[in-house]
Amino acid sequence: MKQVLEFLGVIALIQGAAGLMHELTGWLRAWPLVQRIGLLEGYEIYASVALLVLSIALFAAAESRRSG
Repeated sequence: MKQVLEFLGVIALIQGAAGLMHELTGWLRAWPLVQRIGLLEGYEIYASVALLVLSIALFAAAESRRSG
């Protein structure tokens, strides 16, 4: 379970960082999935920040799990 939480944390971290980079600089057009979701139109920065916060929470949850 710890590895699953860490994997999901990495995915959320990558997507959040790529989304912020795309919104602020215009780079990485193909990576961020936040820009492809029509429901989040106009809220891409907030969704990217939320993904970064989610990744921190997932890493904290993974760290609190006992290994083995």
